[in-house]
Amino acid sequence: MPLYWRLPFMLVVVLTSLAFTFSQRPALYIIGDSTVRNTNDSFMGWGTAIQSLFDTTRIDLRNQAMAGRSTRTFVKEGRWSAVSSQLKPGDYVMMQFGHNEGSKPDTTRGGYRGVLRGIGEETKELIWPDGTPETVHTYGWYIRQFIRDTKSKGATPIVLSMIPRNSWKEGMIVRADQDFGLWASQVAEQEGAYFIDLNKITADRYQKMGPDKVKQLFPTDHTHTNSKGALINAESVMKGLKKQKQIGLHSFLK
Repeated sequence: MPLYWRLPFMLVVVLTSLAFTFSQRPALYIIGDSTVRNTNDSFMGWGTAIQSLFDTTRIDLRNQAMAGRSTRTFVKEGRWSAVSSQLKPGDYVMMQFGHNEGSKPDTTRGGYRGVLRGIGEETKELIWPDGTPETVHTYGWYIRQFIRDTKSKGATPIVLSMIPRNSWKEGMIVRADQDFGLWASQVAEQEGAYFIDLNKITADRYQKMGPDKVKQLFPTDHTHTNSKGALINAESVMKGLKKQKQIGLHSFLK
C-alpha cells in the first residue's frame, strides 16, 4: 500500500484511539446553586475555581450547578435527570445545596424553591394554578435520591455541606451545623456516601481570618464570594478530599 494511501488510515486510527481514551476518562459532575457555579470575578462559585486545581487531562470536570436552584427545583426542572443520564461507572458527583431551600414550599413565587425541613419522609401536596400537582419532599429526601441515583450508575456520590455565609454572632461565624449542614451529614451517613464538611472547614478558616478580612471576600452580599473567596472554598474541598483518600479524587489533583 503506497504511503499516501496509508496516511489517512493511520490518522483515523490515531483519532479513534484519542476519542476512546477521552471517553474512558472519569468525569466529576458538580451540582448545586450559585455558590457553586458563577463565573463573575466578584460573584464566583467554588465549582468554577476548583477547575484550576485538577489535572483536566486525566479527569473531565462538568460543573452542572445552576444559580437560584434548590434540591427541589434541580429535580423539578429536569437538571438532575440530565446529569444522571450521563453518569457512567467510575464517575463522581459532588453535591452542595442548602442556600435556596429555606422558604415555605407553596405555589407562590417565593415558595417555588422551598423544601420541607429535615431528612424524613414527610411530604406536602401542591396544586399549581394550571392544575399540575407536585409532591414536595424534605431536603434530606432529595439528597438521598441524588445519592441513590448516582450509586445505581456505578458512580461515586460525595455530599458537601453548604459554604458558610458572611454572618457573625457574638464574634463567631454562623455555621450550618444545626440544619442543612447537619442534615447533609446525616443522609450521607445513612446512605453510605462520602461527606465533606465544607461548611466547617471554611468556617474554621474564616474564624481565624476575622470579620474584617472575611468581609472583603463578599463584595455583593453575605452569601456570594468573589474569586478569592471561591478559591478558599475550593481549597476547602481539596482539604476534604485529601483527608479522605479512599474517595480517589485526590489522585487527579495537580
